[in-house]
Amino acid sequence: MATDDKSHRRGSAGVSPNYDAIVVGLGAMGSATLFHLARRGLSVLGLEQFSQGHQFGSSHGDSRIIRETYFEHPLYVPLVRRAHELWRELEATSGKSLMTITGGLMIGPPDGSVVSGTLRSAREHGLPHAILTPSAVHDRFPAFELAPNLVAVMDPRAGYLDPEACSRAHIDAARNAGAEARFDEPVLEWNPDGDGVRIRTQSGSYTADRLVLAGGAWTSSLARALGLPLTVERQTVFWFESDGLNKAYDAADFPIYAYEYKAGDICYGFPRLPRGTKASVMHSGELARDAESVRRAVTDDEVKPLRAALRPVLPQLAEAAVRESSVCIFTNTPDHDFIIDFHPEHRQVLISSPCSGHGFKFASAIGELQADLITGGKARFDVWPFRATRWSKSG
Repeated sequence: MATDDKSHRRGSAGVSPNYDAIVVGLGAMGSATLFHLARRGLSVLGLEQFSQGHQFGSSHGDSRIIRETYFEHPLYVPLVRRAHELWRELEATSGKSLMTITGGLMIGPPDGSVVSGTLRSAREHGLPHAILTPSAVHDRFPAFELAPNLVAVMDPRAGYLDPEACSRAHIDAARNAGAEARFDEPVLEWNPDGDGVRIRTQSGSYTADRLVLAGGAWTSSLARALGLPLTVERQTVFWFESDGLNKAYDAADFPIYAYEYKAGDICYGFPRLPRGTKASVMHSGELARDAESVRRAVTDDEVKPLRAALRPVLPQLAEAAVRESSVCIFTNTPDHDFIIDFHPEHRQVLISSPCSGHGFKFASAIGELQADLITGGKARFDVWPFRATRWSKSG
């Protein structure tokens, strides 16, 4: 809720200003939302409990997949197409390279969820795609040696994003548009304050007309009263040594991929990057009580399930030495769809997208969408599937 009277935001000595909106959490979704609010001329403050570029959440590392023929559900396709446009716009604004298009292979049995879901999205939205046999895949991308029972759907607009660079670009652009962004300032509590909100941190208190909770794995504690059915999942990722891999793993010859290695189970990966050749098994991690209790160390034997998953499609990579490993966090909803919704009891508070491990690619578009919602405009995409109350009897 913007106002034309800017004087109330400056504050006098010892008095914190009132903002049009405060965004709590400056990862993928929070940084994008901060930018899109600031570019509309709103007075906005972003608060982050950790330092910029921290490794404790879901937005760090060197790569995140972006893909258009979305096998999870066709409803995501318009959102990712808009995200493509906005990532390119942010590249132009920042002067930084953020998105690399390599093409993508969605691999699995012909009747599996990855292949059938990919084809459903491609056909419903008229997206360019090609169905490739194992020999056709090998001819185009020699590193891949698919087992004969598999097929692949080629997504020509798939590729990868640099997540840390994307979030930095959003923060820098937000600041250039007048936003404040404060790191190492945890939020201790927030409370309704009339039609607005009051937030208390370790450094002081702030008021705002609107609040966006973009806390990722900390969403449950930020919106504790709602009892959202969220689970925190530990996700391990590995970078394999690139020196022993041939030229076929270079980005010019190697697409991103997602492979359904058994019904409902997926591994995925990237071309050779400076840190190595990254791959992981999706949604296979142990669950934690909360973000603070996630086990951060990776043991040597944790790569074994990934090697087994890779062998039917990338046998050379499956045997490569591990150069590096890391842990990130998935914050999962029961149906693995997002949450983008106003708090049912406090309509001045927007809950922003715990996104079940597949959200980063959408961040640019979700930031814009959430700015629409905060400013009272019409959301440009249907957010009904993402309502926070969908698991309740009245939802």
